Amino acid sequence: MRKGYTRAPRPDAPGPPLKNYITPGGLRRLKEEHHFLLARERPAVKEVVTWAASNGDRSENADYQYGKRRLRQIDSRLRFLMKRIEAAIVVDPEAPRSGQAATKVFFGATVRYANAEGTEHVVSIVGADEVDLHRKHVSWLSPLGQALMKSEEGDRVVLRAPGGTVQLTVLEVTYEHIPVEPFREPPGAQSSAKGVATGANPGEKG
Repeated sequence: MRKGYTRAPRPDAPGPPLKNYITPGGLRRLKEEHHFLLARERPAVKEVVTWAASNGDRSENADYQYGKRRLRQIDSRLRFLMKRIEAAIVVDPEAPRSGQAATKVFFGATVRYANAEGTEHVVSIVGADEVDLHRKHVSWLSPLGQALMKSEEGDRVVLRAPGGTVQLTVLEVTYEHIPVEPFREPPGAQSSAKGVATGANPGEKG
């Protein structure tokens, strides 16, 4: 332990694009969303567009216009997800570690720290696609994640927050399972709307 050691975050430096570090659960969620959009939601919305196009003037057809806009949104999201999946570098927090890799804060660490008032907090360092403030999952790219990075038990680090600088004391660093909320079908998804397969008006959700 290096009691009393204080380290400020290093300034950003130009360089290659940052890598997309992610936990196994986070990557699984990205893949689940991609599969849902590609295999279920896009076909369902396309069916609505086809149905709406058969109803006449497309310029004044709200269902058609909405469907086309929704298809563009889905395609954009699919491209984004594929890029994130292809760039993913999976880091398992539960993988065996030794030496400094087991005692210092790196991606996948769960950190217990205290602020200047002595109030303790616990956060897990995850990827940009896994941030979940309710579960105390913070991105390794966030100000807090960067402040804690490479510190170890007993270190004092400086967090540069919008309201000023805050000194934090690292109390404990562990590597353990980080539960990631699984992908859930969003409310109002067209693929779950009633009537799509029956030929009824897709906009009617009885």
